[in-house]
Amino acid sequence: MPSLRLGNIAPDFEAETTAGPIKFHEWIGNSWAILFSHPGDFTPVCTTELGEVARRADDFAKRNVKLIGISANGLKDHNKWVEDISDFGARYGPTNVEFPIACIAIADEDRKISTLYDMLDEQDATNRDAKGLPFTIRTVFVIDPKKVIRLTIAYPASTGRNFDEILRVVDSLQLGDRHRITTPVNWNKGDDVIVHPSVANDEAKVLFPEVTFHKQPYLRTTPLKVSE
Repeated sequence: MPSLRLGNIAPDFEAETTAGPIKFHEWIGNSWAILFSHPGDFTPVCTTELGEVARRADDFAKRNVKLIGISANGLKDHNKWVEDISDFGARYGPTNVEFPIACIAIADEDRKISTLYDMLDEQDATNRDAKGLPFTIRTVFVIDPKKVIRLTIAYPASTGRNFDEILRVVDSLQLGDRHRITTPVNWNKGDDVIVHPSVANDEAKVLFPEVTFHKQPYLRTTPLKVSE
């Protein structure tokens, strides 16, 4: 099966979720979406991740980002696990762990969607169910409103994700879509950005009055004032 690449259309699918049955593309609508897999319910690293997703729900919402998780578990386990996520997450800040609000979860016991998105673990022999079938690794797909895959990240089962980094990339992608810019190393929202190489110098002066031309002719930086 060919791997999914940046620029591909995210495969559509139908699924049972904690918010009821969905058609993926229809569910995304005109929003951005983050589809992320985790190895299993009632597991330690995943519990910390879902607690963080619930805590940061407003940060994703103000960026017009919907979140949807997936693992090889059924709906009964997903809904029961909310109690653990709430108990753990409450120690670190307010959480909203009702899946239909903070994040919905896909039931993928047969691993059809996990296979479609190449999420299954081929490395960690301990990341298996009782029958020896692989669970998922920690994959992340950022998908834009046109259903195009804009970012993929794959973490091993043993390493929890950095959601600050995921939000940082969403900010970069969304600003790049609205303005003719790219973002430099270690950039965070509010930092100077790079004028896109396709913009000529004369045009750069018009588009970005505070542009700085560096010694390297291909490097032009500028502040970018954006509303929250």
